[in-house]
Amino acid sequence: MSDPIVSPAALVPAAPAAPTARMRETAEAFEASFLAQMLKPMFEGLSTEAPFGGGEAEGTWRGFLVEAMAKQTVRAGGIGLADQVVAQMLKMQEAQEPAA
Repeated sequence: MSDPIVSPAALVPAAPAAPTARMRETAEAFEASFLAQMLKPMFEGLSTEAPFGGGEAEGTWRGFLVEAMAKQTVRAGGIGLADQVVAQMLKMQEAQEPAA
């Protein structure tokens, strides 16, 4: 078996993401966290008893399910919170830049 050929470009570290892309990523993470907190009370009163419940394991892993639902909601377009957060971050950044 021969060794795979590695492209020189693969050895160069990736360029850092543009500031606006990082802002967007941060804003979407914030929106997902917000949505998870809003969804959490919906599931607190649900019974995990048989025959259709998952028992104690369902209660244990429910937080992960809520987080996954929140992240998927953001991926599907969210509720617009990330857009507002990015807009405010850009305004704050512009206000900090010195006038030329």
